[in-house]
Amino acid sequence: MIKALTPIYGCFCLALGLSLATIHIYMAILHRLLQLFWIIGTITTIILAINSSQSLLLVVYTNPITILGVGFTFAALTGIYFKEAFCFNRLETKFLTPLVPFLLLSHLVGFLSLEVKEFLLGIWAFLFIVFAMRKVFQAIPPDIGDKSVFEYLHKKQEEVAHS
Repeated sequence: MIKALTPIYGCFCLALGLSLATIHIYMAILHRLLQLFWIIGTITTIILAINSSQSLLLVVYTNPITILGVGFTFAALTGIYFKEAFCFNRLETKFLTPLVPFLLLSHLVGFLSLEVKEFLLGIWAFLFIVFAMRKVFQAIPPDIGDKSVFEYLHKKQEEVAHS
């Protein structure tokens, strides 16, 4: 059962990468930074999965230092939560934005009991499902955003480049 979580996590990484390739974030540098975080986290995940006979879950659980690599994937995810909290004022993302880094740091440093971690992971899973379900049923035009902002920013970049 635990071994099956590695391919599931792989699917999560692919889905997150697709999301980061298609998401609309007006600040291009922030968008690229989140994509870079995803790349770092995904490469680390692949290396850990290939170099271990254990499932990825057990590798990360028994070696908290691996959070320094795999955690970049979750930093990218947290960036999406932050964007959604900022752009759409979603209540669940206002909790998810600090919760994910808190869980990662607590595992890295080891300052929470297993019971508290499990409880907070349950909250994270529930809120993530709420977030995902709301995105599934969100109307497309508001999710895409105002394309004129992208056009304006692109025009400004061209003006700066030509001056």
